[in-house]
Amino acid sequence: MVLSPRSLSYSRYALESLFRNSAEPLHLHLVTDSPSDKALLEEELTLRQQTCGHAWSIYDETELKDAEAAIFGRFPHLRQFRRGHPCWRKITDPLLLSSPGEEMVLLDPDLYFPNHFRFEPTPEHGLLLMWQKPNCLFPPETVRAAMTAGIPLAHHVDIGVAHWRATADLEWLDWLVEKLNFSRFPQIMHIEAIVWSALAIHIGGGYLDPRRWHCWYRSQYSRLLSRFGVNGVRSLRNEPFTSIKCFHAGGRAKSWLADAKAAGILDGNSSLTEPGSILPFVELTPRAYRRQQNIKHLLARLGYYAVFQSI
Repeated sequence: MVLSPRSLSYSRYALESLFRNSAEPLHLHLVTDSPSDKALLEEELTLRQQTCGHAWSIYDETELKDAEAAIFGRFPHLRQFRRGHPCWRKITDPLLLSSPGEEMVLLDPDLYFPNHFRFEPTPEHGLLLMWQKPNCLFPPETVRAAMTAGIPLAHHVDIGVAHWRATADLEWLDWLVEKLNFSRFPQIMHIEAIVWSALAIHIGGGYLDPRRWHCWYRSQYSRLLSRFGVNGVRSLRNEPFTSIKCFHAGGRAKSWLADAKAAGILDGNSSLTEPGSILPFVELTPRAYRRQQNIKHLLARLGYYAVFQSI
């Protein structure tokens, strides 16, 4: 997990639920920015988290420089990518902390695990990602650059959880970063999703079952609730916490976790330790993407987003 202590207002609930509800012992590797950030995270895990039965390690960015030089030394574009937005290190840094072929389960800090659960088995080959409606591929110019370059992308990709093994084709990843020329585009977290989306089609795999691995998104229903004054915590009461392994509190939803926890609506008492179904990746075609963008532009011109502001 790439984690800044500035995210602890919500990520401490993610960590607490992960440690409490995992049915198997974990070794959680936290990657952060600076030695001072590392000290704050050590304080959090030592004094405020119940980690019994689990192991954890924390690395600041500087502690991985030698590993970066050794593993990414021949790949200048990948090294440049690693120095971009901190979220992009969710792709690169686990490779610096893992032995070849080792299982890696990568987590965002805005996940909540409401029930006793077990992670899905990580495949020997391929990638597992969460499913999202519709997708989080952004910005449009980067998506179009990928499609113009003939790089196929997976549709409905959510980046809250990712499973794969430390057998990455580094030459291909370096080529991808060069081809998309990320330095031309904004240093925003969403670009990470485009890399995962390209990687998904390149190496195969599938989506984690959305009935068990659930992603919040700004649906028409949530926009209506907001329009009529329903706060975020009340809207979370409609989420299926009793039947899911993991809830990705994406966007504004992460800011509601503390109050939702206090209100007692996040936790279930189910035992969800059996593997879920894996759904095949679906490619986002240029035609489908153009249609989606045209609909968004039409809604914007009609004033939809001004009336139904996202929550």
